[in-house]
Amino acid sequence: MSTVSIICGVLLLLIGIIGYIYGVMSDKASVTALIPAFFGIVLVVLGFIARSKENLRKHLMHGAILVALLGFIATAGRLVMKLGELTYSAAVVSQIATAVVCLLFVVLAIKSFADARRGKESV
Repeated sequence: MSTVSIICGVLLLLIGIIGYIYGVMSDKASVTALIPAFFGIVLVVLGFIARSKENLRKHLMHGAILVALLGFIATAGRLVMKLGELTYSAAVVSQIATAVVCLLFVVLAIKSFADARRGKESV
């Protein structure tokens, strides 16, 4: 699961960096475009630490799922609040991509946790 955390974190980093670069190129740069990157940094760091600290892996992955869940709620919540007035813009595309990556990580993590629990019960 730590690898999935790193991959999703890198995707979020790319979303944030690309969004910010696009903003700079179109003279609409905003630090808020980097919000996905901040979530991504946390997921990458938690993933790498989980790889090196086997005894903390469960706790770190639970922290990672919490970060991803917060990322999903924050971005999806903003999209839902502005549902009637959404336009096809770089900001909206970035928010949708962030929500999808975060939700994907949450779903994969829950599946991994459930599989691990089933594996323990069968032993």
